[in-house]
Amino acid sequence: MNKDDRGITEAGKPRSLTTRLIGEFRLFMVLFLYLWVLFGLFVLNQDIAQREHGDSIALQGFAILNALVLGKIMLVAEHLDFARWLRRKPAILSILFEAAFCSALFLGFHVIERSITILVRGTAASESPFSFGGGGPLGLAIVVVILFVSLLPFFAFKNVMRVIGEERMRRILFDGPEHRE
Repeated sequence: MNKDDRGITEAGKPRSLTTRLIGEFRLFMVLFLYLWVLFGLFVLNQDIAQREHGDSIALQGFAILNALVLGKIMLVAEHLDFARWLRRKPAILSILFEAAFCSALFLGFHVIERSITILVRGTAASESPFSFGGGGPLGLAIVVVILFVSLLPFFAFKNVMRVIGEERMRRILFDGPEHRE
């Protein structure tokens, strides 16, 4: 995130509250849309594997809800800037750290969500809030790897944009070749 995204313009003047709120909403929407696509693809994959057992519409609603909640968590984590200490190191270290950190954060919140669901439903004591990907250490490892790899492109994009600047990234992505330099 650039210095000007934190409430200060490049001229050193504070940004208006409206401008900052619009910036925060834009960032949240980017996070939400990325996570929604990610979770939606997970749901579609599950639906393909177990078509006779699932209701894909209800599961897509679950993907949207998770994307909203985890998007907000990710927004807060972005502002806490836990990878700040890696800024003077190669960008790949920051990318790997942030993907690993968010994967752990998401898993932690999933455990909390599952625990609350188990308490509210009053389900059997055999149901564990730590069961992922079919349960057991292998299921947990699979989910962690999938989350980690799925978050790498987001953090790579974010870190490259931080280095080259938002305007240059926008030109590279959306302008013709004659306007990229």
